Amino acid sequence: MSRVLKVALICGMAATVAACGTVRRALPFNLGGSEAPTAVASQGERISVLDFEQRLAPSAALSGRDFFLPGPQAATAWTQPGGNAENAVEHVIAAADFTVAWRRDIGVGSGRTTQVMAPIVANNGRVFVLDGDSTVTAVDAATGAVAWKASVKPNEREPGSGVLGLPLISGGSGAVSGGFGGGVAVAGDKVFVSSGYRTMTALNAATGAVVWSHRVDAPIHGAPTVAGGRVFVVDIDNQLLAFDVNTGDQHWTYRGITEPARVMRASSPAVTGDTVIAPFSSGEVVALRASNGQQLWQQVLSRTSRTSALSEIRDIAGRPVISRGNVYAVSHSGVLSAMDIRSGQPRWQLPVAGVNAPLPAGDVVFVVSKAGELTVVNRETGQVYWTRDLNEGRVRQEGGFLGVFDRTVRPDWAGPLLASNRLVLVNSDGELVGLNPKTGAVEATLRLGAASYIAPAAYNGALYVLTDKGQLVSIR
Repeated sequence: MSRVLKVALICGMAATVAACGTVRRALPFNLGGSEAPTAVASQGERISVLDFEQRLAPSAALSGRDFFLPGPQAATAWTQPGGNAENAVEHVIAAADFTVAWRRDIGVGSGRTTQVMAPIVANNGRVFVLDGDSTVTAVDAATGAVAWKASVKPNEREPGSGVLGLPLISGGSGAVSGGFGGGVAVAGDKVFVSSGYRTMTALNAATGAVVWSHRVDAPIHGAPTVAGGRVFVVDIDNQLLAFDVNTGDQHWTYRGITEPARVMRASSPAVTGDTVIAPFSSGEVVALRASNGQQLWQQVLSRTSRTSALSEIRDIAGRPVISRGNVYAVSHSGVLSAMDIRSGQPRWQLPVAGVNAPLPAGDVVFVVSKAGELTVVNRETGQVYWTRDLNEGRVRQEGGFLGVFDRTVRPDWAGPLLASNRLVLVNSDGELVGLNPKTGAVEATLRLGAASYIAPAAYNGALYVLTDKGQLVSIR
Protein backbone atom coordinates (compact mmCIF):
# COMPACT_ATOMS: atom_id res chain seq x y z
CA MET A 1 0.00 0.00 0.00
CA SER A 2 1.49 3.37 -0.96
CA ARG A 3 2.31 5.98 1.69
CA VAL A 4 -0.23 8.41 0.24
CA LEU A 5 -3.02 5.85 0.45
CA LYS A 6 -2.07 5.01 4.07
CA VAL A 7 -2.31 8.68 5.04
CA ALA A 8 -5.69 9.02 3.34
CA LEU A 9 -7.07 5.94 5.12
CA ILE A 10 -5.78 7.12 8.48
CA CYS A 11 -7.34 10.58 8.03
CA GLY A 12 -10.66 9.07 6.98
CA MET A 13 -10.75 6.68 9.96
CA ALA A 14 -9.82 9.43 12.40
CA ALA A 15 -12.52 11.77 11.12
CA THR A 16 -15.17 9.03 11.22
CA VAL A 17 -14.38 7.85 14.75
CA ALA A 18 -13.92 11.35 16.14
CA ALA A 19 -17.37 12.31 14.86
CA CYS A 20 -18.90 9.54 16.98
CA GLY A 21 -17.53 10.80 20.32
CA THR A 22 -14.52 9.64 22.38
CA VAL A 23 -11.26 8.62 20.71
CA ARG A 24 -8.96 6.27 22.69
CA ARG A 25 -6.30 4.24 20.92
CA ALA A 26 -8.57 4.14 17.90
CA LEU A 27 -5.78 3.79 15.35
CA PRO A 28 -4.02 0.45 14.90
CA PHE A 29 -0.84 2.10 13.72
CA ASN A 30 0.71 5.57 13.51
CA LEU A 31 2.97 7.41 11.21
CA GLY A 32 5.83 8.05 13.61
CA GLY A 33 6.30 4.54 14.95
CA SER A 34 5.71 5.57 18.58
CA GLU A 35 2.88 4.44 20.77
CA ALA A 36 -0.59 5.15 19.58
CA PRO A 37 -2.08 8.30 21.12
CA THR A 38 -3.90 7.91 24.42
CA ALA A 39 -5.46 11.39 24.65
CA VAL A 40 -9.23 11.47 25.13
CA ALA A 41 -11.27 14.00 23.17
CA SER A 42 -14.24 15.57 24.90
CA GLN A 43 -17.72 14.42 24.02
CA GLY A 44 -18.95 16.34 21.00
CA GLU A 45 -21.75 18.91 21.39
CA ARG A 46 -23.79 20.30 18.53
CA ILE A 47 -23.83 24.11 18.55
CA SER A 48 -26.04 26.09 16.21
CA VAL A 49 -24.14 28.54 14.06
CA LEU A 50 -26.93 31.03 14.76
CA ASP A 51 -26.01 31.00 18.46
CA PHE A 52 -22.83 32.90 17.57
CA GLU A 53 -25.02 35.87 16.70
CA GLN A 54 -26.26 38.28 19.32
CA ARG A 55 -30.02 37.89 19.62
CA LEU A 56 -32.90 39.88 21.01
CA ALA A 57 -34.45 38.49 24.17
CA PRO A 58 -37.31 39.91 26.26
CA SER A 59 -36.13 41.38 29.54
CA ALA A 60 -37.11 39.40 32.63
CA ALA A 61 -37.37 42.71 34.52
CA LEU A 62 -40.07 43.92 32.11
CA SER A 63 -42.05 40.68 31.99
CA GLY A 64 -45.73 41.39 32.56
CA ARG A 65 -45.17 45.13 32.94
CA ASP A 66 -47.34 47.65 31.12
CA PHE A 67 -46.03 50.73 29.31
CA PHE A 68 -47.49 54.16 28.59
CA LEU A 69 -48.73 55.20 25.15
CA PRO A 70 -50.07 58.71 24.46
CA GLY A 71 -53.64 59.16 23.27
CA PRO A 72 -54.33 59.78 19.57
CA GLN A 73 -54.12 63.33 18.23
CA ALA A 74 -55.63 64.82 15.06
CA ALA A 75 -53.26 64.85 12.09
CA THR A 76 -54.15 68.10 10.29
CA ALA A 77 -51.04 67.99 8.08
CA TRP A 78 -48.60 65.36 6.85
CA THR A 79 -46.14 67.57 5.03
CA GLN A 80 -42.99 65.45 5.19
CA PRO A 81 -42.18 61.81 4.33
CA GLY A 82 -42.23 61.04 8.07
CA GLY A 83 -45.15 63.33 8.90
CA ASN A 84 -43.01 66.24 10.10
CA ALA A 85 -39.39 67.38 9.87
CA GLU A 86 -38.34 65.27 12.89
CA ASN A 87 -39.97 62.17 11.33
CA ALA A 88 -41.64 61.77 14.73
CA VAL A 89 -45.42 61.30 14.88
CA GLU A 90 -46.40 59.29 17.95
CA HIS A 91 -50.16 58.59 17.76
CA VAL A 92 -52.76 59.89 15.32
CA ILE A 93 -56.53 59.71 14.90
CA ALA A 94 -57.06 57.78 11.67
CA ALA A 95 -59.04 54.90 10.16
CA ALA A 96 -60.93 53.83 13.26
CA ASP A 97 -63.42 51.84 11.11
CA PHE A 98 -60.69 50.25 8.95
CA THR A 99 -62.81 50.47 5.79
CA VAL A 100 -61.92 51.68 2.29
CA ALA A 101 -63.38 55.08 1.44
CA TRP A 102 -62.08 55.32 -2.14
CA ARG A 103 -59.36 54.13 -4.53
CA ARG A 104 -57.63 56.14 -7.26
CA ASP A 105 -55.10 55.12 -9.92
CA ILE A 106 -52.47 57.84 -9.87
CA GLY A 107 -50.18 56.70 -12.66
CA VAL A 108 -47.41 54.20 -13.41
CA GLY A 109 -46.73 51.42 -10.94
CA SER A 110 -43.53 49.44 -10.39
CA GLY A 111 -42.08 47.59 -13.37
CA ARG A 112 -38.83 46.69 -15.08
CA THR A 113 -37.60 50.30 -15.23
CA THR A 114 -39.97 51.98 -12.76
CA GLN A 115 -40.35 51.83 -9.00
CA VAL A 116 -43.03 53.26 -6.69
CA MET A 117 -40.88 54.41 -3.76
CA ALA A 118 -42.12 57.82 -2.60
CA PRO A 119 -43.97 58.29 0.71
CA ILE A 120 -47.30 60.13 0.69
CA VAL A 121 -47.66 63.74 1.90
CA ALA A 122 -50.80 65.82 2.46
CA ASN A 123 -51.78 69.41 3.27
CA ASN A 124 -54.55 71.95 2.62
CA GLY A 125 -57.11 69.31 1.65
CA ARG A 126 -54.90 67.54 -0.88
CA VAL A 127 -52.78 64.40 -0.98
CA PHE A 128 -49.62 64.47 -3.11
CA VAL A 129 -48.06 61.31 -4.52
CA LEU A 130 -45.27 60.43 -6.96
CA ASP A 131 -45.75 57.49 -9.32
CA GLY A 132 -43.13 55.18 -10.83
CA ASP A 133 -42.60 57.48 -13.81
CA SER A 134 -41.77 60.69 -11.89
CA THR A 135 -45.25 62.20 -12.23
CA VAL A 136 -46.73 64.06 -9.27
CA THR A 137 -50.49 63.82 -8.73
CA ALA A 138 -52.50 66.11 -6.45
CA VAL A 139 -55.64 64.36 -5.20
CA ASP A 140 -58.57 65.71 -3.20
CA ALA A 141 -58.21 64.08 0.20
CA ALA A 142 -61.95 63.70 0.77
CA THR A 143 -63.12 62.43 -2.62
CA GLY A 144 -60.07 61.13 -4.50
CA ALA A 145 -60.66 63.51 -7.40
CA VAL A 146 -57.50 64.47 -9.29
CA ALA A 147 -56.72 68.19 -9.09
CA TRP A 148 -53.62 68.19 -11.31
CA LYS A 149 -50.71 66.13 -12.62
CA ALA A 150 -47.15 67.28 -13.33
CA SER A 151 -44.16 65.33 -14.62
CA VAL A 152 -40.64 66.20 -13.47
CA LYS A 153 -39.01 63.89 -16.02
CA PRO A 154 -36.72 65.64 -18.53
CA ASN A 155 -38.33 66.06 -21.95
CA GLU A 156 -35.23 65.33 -23.98
CA ARG A 157 -32.47 62.81 -23.76
CA GLU A 158 -29.36 64.28 -22.21
CA PRO A 159 -25.78 63.04 -22.57
CA GLY A 160 -24.25 60.89 -19.87
CA SER A 161 -25.42 57.87 -18.00
CA GLY A 162 -28.54 57.05 -16.07
CA VAL A 163 -29.20 55.47 -12.74
CA LEU A 164 -26.27 53.44 -11.37
CA GLY A 165 -24.28 54.01 -14.56
CA LEU A 166 -26.85 52.48 -16.93
CA PRO A 167 -27.51 54.32 -20.18
CA LEU A 168 -30.52 56.60 -20.26
CA ILE A 169 -33.32 55.16 -22.39
CA SER A 170 -35.45 57.32 -24.62
CA GLY A 171 -39.11 56.43 -24.86
CA GLY A 172 -41.21 56.67 -28.00
CA SER A 173 -42.15 60.29 -27.28
CA GLY A 174 -38.53 61.32 -26.93
CA ALA A 175 -38.82 61.67 -23.15
CA VAL A 176 -36.11 60.21 -20.97
CA SER A 177 -36.97 56.98 -19.16
CA GLY A 178 -35.05 54.58 -16.98
CA GLY A 179 -34.82 56.74 -13.85
CA PHE A 180 -36.69 55.83 -10.70
CA GLY A 181 -37.08 56.87 -7.10
CA GLY A 182 -37.40 60.28 -5.53
CA GLY A 183 -40.19 61.69 -3.43
CA VAL A 184 -42.26 64.69 -2.40
CA ALA A 185 -42.63 67.12 0.48
CA VAL A 186 -44.95 70.11 0.82
CA ALA A 187 -44.39 73.43 2.57
CA GLY A 188 -46.48 76.57 2.21
CA ASP A 189 -47.57 76.98 -1.40
CA LYS A 190 -44.95 74.65 -2.89
CA VAL A 191 -44.53 70.93 -3.49
CA PHE A 192 -40.87 69.87 -3.57
CA VAL A 193 -40.00 66.88 -5.76
CA SER A 194 -36.75 64.92 -5.98
CA SER A 195 -36.24 62.40 -8.76
CA GLY A 196 -34.02 59.67 -10.14
CA TYR A 197 -33.48 61.88 -13.20
CA ARG A 198 -31.07 64.11 -11.26
CA THR A 199 -33.50 66.92 -10.63
CA MET A 200 -34.81 68.83 -7.62
CA THR A 201 -38.01 70.71 -8.49
CA ALA A 202 -40.50 73.01 -6.78
CA LEU A 203 -44.09 73.02 -8.04
CA ASN A 204 -46.96 75.36 -7.23
CA ALA A 205 -49.15 73.39 -4.81
CA ALA A 206 -52.36 74.85 -6.26
CA THR A 207 -51.68 74.35 -9.98
CA GLY A 208 -48.66 72.06 -10.42
CA ALA A 209 -46.76 74.73 -12.38
CA VAL A 210 -42.97 74.63 -12.09
CA VAL A 211 -41.61 77.33 -9.77
CA TRP A 212 -37.97 76.30 -10.10
CA SER A 213 -35.93 73.24 -11.10
CA HIS A 214 -32.32 72.45 -10.31
CA ARG A 215 -30.07 69.83 -11.94
CA VAL A 216 -27.89 67.74 -9.61
CA ASP A 217 -24.94 65.44 -10.23
CA ALA A 218 -26.49 62.11 -9.24
CA PRO A 219 -29.94 60.49 -9.13
CA ILE A 220 -31.97 61.03 -5.97
CA HIS A 221 -33.88 58.02 -4.67
CA GLY A 222 -35.02 59.51 -1.36
CA ALA A 223 -37.71 62.06 -0.63
CA PRO A 224 -36.77 65.60 0.51
CA THR A 225 -37.24 67.13 3.95
CA VAL A 226 -38.17 70.82 4.24
CA ALA A 227 -37.32 72.93 7.29
CA GLY A 228 -36.03 76.40 8.11
CA GLY A 229 -36.30 77.73 4.56
CA ARG A 230 -34.22 74.88 3.13
CA VAL A 231 -34.86 71.61 1.28
CA PHE A 232 -32.60 68.73 2.32
CA VAL A 233 -32.12 65.59 0.23
CA VAL A 234 -29.56 62.76 -0.10
CA ASP A 235 -28.47 61.50 -3.54
CA ILE A 236 -27.19 57.99 -4.39
CA ASP A 237 -23.57 59.15 -4.07
CA ASN A 238 -24.22 59.79 -0.35
CA GLN A 239 -24.17 63.54 -0.79
CA LEU A 240 -26.49 65.68 1.33
CA LEU A 241 -27.74 68.71 -0.61
CA ALA A 242 -29.36 71.85 0.83
CA PHE A 243 -31.46 74.12 -1.43
CA ASP A 244 -33.20 77.43 -0.86
CA VAL A 245 -36.98 76.84 -0.84
CA ASN A 246 -37.75 80.06 -2.75
CA THR A 247 -35.06 80.14 -5.43
CA GLY A 248 -33.66 76.62 -5.68
CA ASP A 249 -30.14 77.92 -5.11
CA GLN A 250 -27.86 75.32 -3.58
CA HIS A 251 -26.67 76.54 -0.17
CA TRP A 252 -24.19 73.80 0.68
CA THR A 253 -23.34 70.11 0.24
CA TYR A 254 -21.86 67.43 2.45
CA ARG A 255 -20.38 64.20 1.07
CA GLY A 256 -20.42 61.00 3.10
CA ILE A 257 -18.53 57.79 2.35
CA THR A 258 -19.44 56.46 -1.08
CA GLU A 259 -21.13 53.06 -0.83
CA PRO A 260 -22.67 51.52 -3.98
CA ALA A 261 -24.38 48.60 -2.20
CA ARG A 262 -27.84 49.63 -1.06
CA VAL A 263 -31.37 48.32 -0.72
CA MET A 264 -34.32 49.32 -2.88
CA ARG A 265 -35.64 51.84 -0.39
CA ALA A 266 -34.37 55.32 0.29
CA SER A 267 -34.30 57.48 3.37
CA SER A 268 -34.87 61.14 4.17
CA PRO A 269 -33.06 63.44 6.60
CA ALA A 270 -34.56 64.54 9.91
CA VAL A 271 -34.33 68.17 11.06
CA THR A 272 -34.84 69.94 14.37
CA GLY A 273 -33.82 73.56 14.92
CA ASP A 274 -30.40 74.10 13.35
CA THR A 275 -29.52 70.39 13.32
CA VAL A 276 -30.04 68.06 10.37
CA ILE A 277 -29.56 64.30 10.78
CA ALA A 278 -28.50 62.64 7.52
CA PRO A 279 -28.59 58.86 6.89
CA PHE A 280 -26.29 57.27 4.32
CA SER A 281 -26.02 53.87 2.65
CA SER A 282 -22.55 53.48 4.21
CA GLY A 283 -24.24 53.05 7.60
CA GLU A 284 -23.25 56.56 8.65
CA VAL A 285 -25.56 58.79 10.66
CA VAL A 286 -24.20 62.33 10.52
CA ALA A 287 -25.40 65.43 12.37
CA LEU A 288 -24.72 68.78 10.69
CA ARG A 289 -25.62 72.41 11.15
CA ALA A 290 -28.59 73.10 8.93
CA SER A 291 -27.38 76.64 8.27
CA ASN A 292 -23.94 75.84 6.83
CA GLY A 293 -23.41 72.04 6.65
CA GLN A 294 -20.73 71.93 9.38
CA GLN A 295 -20.39 68.42 10.80
CA LEU A 296 -21.30 68.09 14.49
CA TRP A 297 -20.89 64.34 15.01
CA GLN A 298 -20.89 61.02 13.22
CA GLN A 299 -21.83 57.45 14.10
CA VAL A 300 -21.59 54.30 11.98
CA LEU A 301 -24.31 51.69 12.52
CA SER A 302 -22.58 48.57 11.26
CA ARG A 303 -22.35 45.01 12.54
CA THR A 304 -20.78 42.12 10.63
CA SER A 305 -22.73 38.87 10.80
CA ARG A 306 -21.08 35.44 10.68
CA THR A 307 -24.18 33.93 9.12
CA SER A 308 -25.32 36.52 6.56
CA ALA A 309 -23.29 38.15 3.82
CA LEU A 310 -26.10 40.69 3.48
CA SER A 311 -24.87 42.32 6.69
CA GLU A 312 -22.19 43.90 4.50
CA ILE A 313 -24.97 46.13 3.12
CA ARG A 314 -24.97 48.86 5.77
CA ASP A 315 -27.68 51.03 4.26
CA ILE A 316 -29.89 53.10 6.57
CA ALA A 317 -33.01 52.88 4.44
CA GLY A 318 -35.44 53.80 7.20
CA ARG A 319 -35.76 57.46 8.18
CA PRO A 320 -33.90 58.51 11.35
CA VAL A 321 -36.27 59.86 14.00
CA ILE A 322 -35.63 62.77 16.38
CA SER A 323 -37.60 62.47 19.61
CA ARG A 324 -37.05 63.84 23.13
CA GLY A 325 -33.41 64.66 22.64
CA ASN A 326 -32.51 61.36 21.00
CA VAL A 327 -31.95 60.16 17.44
CA TYR A 328 -33.30 56.70 16.69
CA ALA A 329 -32.03 54.88 13.60
CA VAL A 330 -31.70 51.29 12.35
CA SER A 331 -29.34 49.89 9.71
CA HIS A 332 -29.67 47.00 7.29
CA SER A 333 -26.51 45.41 8.72
CA GLY A 334 -28.10 44.96 12.14
CA VAL A 335 -27.85 47.92 14.54
CA LEU A 336 -30.76 49.76 16.17
CA SER A 337 -29.35 52.73 18.07
CA ALA A 338 -30.60 55.52 20.33
CA MET A 339 -28.11 58.41 20.15
CA ASP A 340 -27.90 61.67 22.05
CA ILE A 341 -28.67 64.42 19.55
CA ARG A 342 -26.07 66.79 21.01
CA SER A 343 -23.08 64.46 21.15
CA GLY A 344 -24.06 61.46 19.02
CA GLN A 345 -23.10 59.08 21.83
CA PRO A 346 -25.24 55.92 21.82
CA ARG A 347 -27.50 55.57 24.85
CA TRP A 348 -28.15 51.95 23.89
CA GLN A 349 -27.90 49.65 20.88
CA LEU A 350 -29.68 46.43 19.89
CA PRO A 351 -28.99 43.83 17.16
CA VAL A 352 -31.88 44.66 14.83
CA ALA A 353 -31.54 44.69 11.03
CA GLY A 354 -34.24 46.83 9.43
CA VAL A 355 -35.23 49.02 6.51
CA ASN A 356 -38.13 50.87 8.18
CA ALA A 357 -38.10 53.91 10.43
CA PRO A 358 -38.36 53.17 14.17
CA LEU A 359 -41.46 54.53 15.94
CA PRO A 360 -40.86 56.13 19.35
CA ALA A 361 -44.20 56.54 21.16
CA GLY A 362 -44.73 57.11 24.86
CA ASP A 363 -42.40 54.92 26.90
CA VAL A 364 -41.36 52.62 24.05
CA VAL A 365 -39.89 52.31 20.58
CA PHE A 366 -41.55 50.04 18.02
CA VAL A 367 -39.35 48.61 15.27
CA VAL A 368 -39.86 46.02 12.51
CA SER A 369 -36.89 43.95 11.38
CA LYS A 370 -36.26 42.91 7.79
CA ALA A 371 -37.16 39.36 8.88
CA GLY A 372 -40.64 40.57 9.84
CA GLU A 373 -40.27 40.66 13.63
CA LEU A 374 -42.02 43.44 15.51
CA THR A 375 -40.11 44.42 18.67
CA VAL A 376 -41.13 46.75 21.50
CA VAL A 377 -38.20 48.38 23.31
CA ASN A 378 -38.07 50.53 26.43
CA ARG A 379 -37.18 54.00 25.22
CA GLU A 380 -34.78 54.82 28.06
CA THR A 381 -32.94 51.54 28.65
CA GLY A 382 -33.17 49.59 25.39
CA GLN A 383 -34.63 46.58 27.22
CA VAL A 384 -37.08 44.49 25.21
CA TYR A 385 -40.71 44.08 26.30
CA TRP A 386 -41.65 41.52 23.64
CA THR A 387 -41.22 40.48 20.02
CA ARG A 388 -43.78 39.12 17.58
CA ASP A 389 -43.23 37.33 14.28
CA LEU A 390 -45.49 39.16 11.82
CA ASN A 391 -44.96 36.42 9.25
CA GLU A 392 -46.34 33.64 11.42
CA GLY A 393 -48.79 31.78 9.18
CA ARG A 394 -47.74 33.84 6.13
CA VAL A 395 -44.60 31.93 5.08
CA ARG A 396 -45.04 29.88 1.90
CA GLN A 397 -43.04 27.91 -0.63
CA GLU A 398 -42.91 29.08 -4.25
CA GLY A 399 -41.19 28.08 -7.47
CA GLY A 400 -39.31 24.88 -8.14
CA PHE A 401 -40.64 21.74 -9.78
CA LEU A 402 -42.70 19.20 -7.83
CA GLY A 403 -41.43 20.74 -4.62
CA VAL A 404 -37.78 20.60 -5.69
CA PHE A 405 -35.65 23.76 -5.63
CA ASP A 406 -38.53 25.86 -4.40
CA ARG A 407 -37.93 28.92 -2.25
CA THR A 408 -39.33 30.17 1.00
CA VAL A 409 -41.22 33.46 0.65
CA ARG A 410 -41.84 35.80 3.57
CA PRO A 411 -43.76 39.06 3.15
CA ASP A 412 -41.92 42.38 3.40
CA TRP A 413 -43.40 44.92 5.83
CA ALA A 414 -43.55 48.72 5.93
CA GLY A 415 -44.39 50.76 8.99
CA PRO A 416 -45.44 50.90 11.74
CA LEU A 417 -47.76 53.84 12.36
CA LEU A 418 -49.79 54.17 15.58
CA ALA A 419 -53.32 55.18 14.54
CA SER A 420 -56.50 55.15 16.65
CA ASN A 421 -55.05 52.69 19.17
CA ARG A 422 -53.79 50.27 16.51
CA LEU A 423 -50.30 49.66 15.28
CA VAL A 424 -50.73 49.75 11.49
CA LEU A 425 -48.46 48.17 8.88
CA VAL A 426 -48.67 47.17 5.21
CA ASN A 427 -46.97 44.24 3.50
CA SER A 428 -46.00 42.79 0.14
CA ASP A 429 -48.94 40.35 0.33
CA GLY A 430 -51.26 43.35 -0.17
CA GLU A 431 -52.53 43.59 3.41
CA LEU A 432 -53.11 46.49 5.77
CA VAL A 433 -52.82 45.01 9.26
CA GLY A 434 -53.83 46.57 12.57
CA LEU A 435 -52.24 45.18 15.75
CA ASN A 436 -52.85 45.74 19.43
CA PRO A 437 -49.87 47.95 20.41
CA LYS A 438 -49.67 46.45 23.91
CA THR A 439 -49.74 42.77 22.94
CA GLY A 440 -49.07 42.54 19.20
CA ALA A 441 -52.29 40.61 18.61
CA VAL A 442 -53.91 41.11 15.18
CA GLU A 443 -57.13 43.13 15.53
CA ALA A 444 -57.96 44.02 11.92
CA THR A 445 -56.87 43.12 8.40
CA LEU A 446 -57.78 44.80 5.12
CA ARG A 447 -56.97 43.62 1.59
CA LEU A 448 -55.42 46.38 -0.53
CA GLY A 449 -55.51 44.58 -3.88
CA ALA A 450 -51.74 44.85 -4.46
CA ALA A 451 -48.45 44.80 -2.60
CA SER A 452 -47.39 47.91 -0.71
CA TYR A 453 -43.85 48.74 0.36
CA ILE A 454 -44.50 52.27 1.67
CA ALA A 455 -45.69 53.03 5.20
CA PRO A 456 -49.16 54.62 5.46
CA ALA A 457 -49.65 58.36 6.00
CA ALA A 458 -52.38 59.89 8.20
CA TYR A 459 -54.35 63.02 7.40
CA ASN A 460 -57.69 64.41 8.64
CA GLY A 461 -58.91 61.15 10.14
CA ALA A 462 -57.93 58.88 7.22
CA LEU A 463 -55.02 56.61 6.39
CA TYR A 464 -53.57 56.78 2.89
CA VAL A 465 -51.72 53.85 1.33
CA LEU A 466 -49.93 53.74 -2.04
CA THR A 467 -49.70 50.30 -3.63
CA ASP A 468 -46.96 49.00 -5.88
CA LYS A 469 -49.36 49.17 -8.83
CA GLY A 470 -49.73 52.93 -8.44
CA GLN A 471 -53.12 52.99 -6.70
CA LEU A 472 -53.83 55.39 -3.85
CA VAL A 473 -56.21 53.97 -1.23
CA SER A 474 -58.05 56.01 1.42
CA ILE A 475 -59.05 54.12 4.58
CA ARG A 476 -61.57 55.67 6.99
